Amino acid sequence: MLAKALTHVVVGLDARPVEVEAHLQLGVPAFAIVGLPDKSCQEAKERVRSGVTSSELEWPLRRITVNLAPAGLRKEGSGLDLPIALAVLAASRQVPAERLAGHAAVGELALDGRLRPVPGVLACAEAARRSGIPRLLCPVESAAEAALAGVEPVPLRHLAEAGAYLRGELRPPVPEPPPPSPRPAYPDLADVRGQERARRALELAAAGGHNLLLAGPPGTGKTMLARRLPGLLPRLGHDEALTVTRIHSVAGLLAPGRGLVEHPPFRAPHHSASTAGIVGGGAGPRPGEISLAHGGVLLLDELAEFQRPVLEALRQPLEDGVIAIARVLGRAIFPARFLLAATMNLCPCGGRGDPAAACACTPQRIAAYRAKLSRALLDRFDLVLVVPRARSRELGGAPGESSATVAGRVEAAGARLAEAPPQLSTAARELLDRAVDRLPLSGRGRARVARVAATAAALAGAPEIRAEHVAEALSYRVPRELGEGP
Repeated sequence: MLAKALTHVVVGLDARPVEVEAHLQLGVPAFAIVGLPDKSCQEAKERVRSGVTSSELEWPLRRITVNLAPAGLRKEGSGLDLPIALAVLAASRQVPAERLAGHAAVGELALDGRLRPVPGVLACAEAARRSGIPRLLCPVESAAEAALAGVEPVPLRHLAEAGAYLRGELRPPVPEPPPPSPRPAYPDLADVRGQERARRALELAAAGGHNLLLAGPPGTGKTMLARRLPGLLPRLGHDEALTVTRIHSVAGLLAPGRGLVEHPPFRAPHHSASTAGIVGGGAGPRPGEISLAHGGVLLLDELAEFQRPVLEALRQPLEDGVIAIARVLGRAIFPARFLLAATMNLCPCGGRGDPAAACACTPQRIAAYRAKLSRALLDRFDLVLVVPRARSRELGGAPGESSATVAGRVEAAGARLAEAPPQLSTAARELLDRAVDRLPLSGRGRARVARVAATAAALAGAPEIRAEHVAEALSYRVPRELGEGP
């Protein structure tokens, strides 16, 4: 007796079809799973057997062989539990095999037969749609996620419900669309007193997607400012939101029952994070922090405390917007188009640049501290600003503009840049050319200065990039305090 069920396994961000073949034959009762399963797939034998018996279904007293085809593709995860159970039930004639053939299935089984959600359901549903499979059997918590792919989810709470549905004895409820995702409660920019130049840098970064580095002594508000950057970003477009949702689903970060991730993500890993944790990796490649921040903000607080290999690994994705992870078991490409915000002190002790403190660092310590930041990496920051300590009259002043007010200008400027980016005026071009000759400005640096100037013009509603916009952009190049620039 032979029966098949269709499922998918996630490789990178994509899902590949897997045919689960269950063969029952006479002999000493046994249960074997072949086809390059990992440890979690091998453990499915115990979950499936217990789940079937707990669902008041009959466990076949036969020699059971389950093959996961194609055999050359490594299978990972517990999402194969449900299709394995259904293939065994179809092979033992407890559910009709012909009805099962019109469905894909994914889900983990509890020992009592309940279905549990698994990561990557959105990718599996998209792959099912591409394969021409119109319906997906899945846990009820994953129904809203599966519906985003355009397939018809069949929400199930228990393996017994799956059997009853396939026999035509149960009609699962139509899942209700999830409510719109609420905007995350980011700190408000109105809490910041003073620091007008840093606030302007945040606005430019949000409007044009410019990488931002805030340097200065401890206590000047660098991290406080950087954490308010996500609150200035507009809502994600549908295609980008779908990509962000898929990434978070594969990473297991999507809350059960949640639909589309509509707001830019914010990630702030600790400086002890490994290279694989930041850019992605693992035996079966998984997305790292730069991919989890796709479409949003990646904050690297205390930038110079990160290991140099970690920082150098950021250079390629900052340029390309993707990261390719190659491993012996496979290769995966993850989106990684994010806004990089970073903070750092000017020296290891933090006293440099602070008029109220004396720096105790030797030149050698300062050189070693800054050596972690290569010139190539610094060149990828469009906006670099040394944040001074606020004065007493600034700290006691009135609140500044709120994040909502600034976000309105940011969204309007982004729309202008998308429709018709402003062009350089003659005076602006001449100023930019002189800057290339007189300053250590690379070709990449020139292009980035022009982009920042275009953002400044869009925020001002100007029809063209004027000389003052280029001058402002040049003022955010790497300053002397970091050992670079004029």
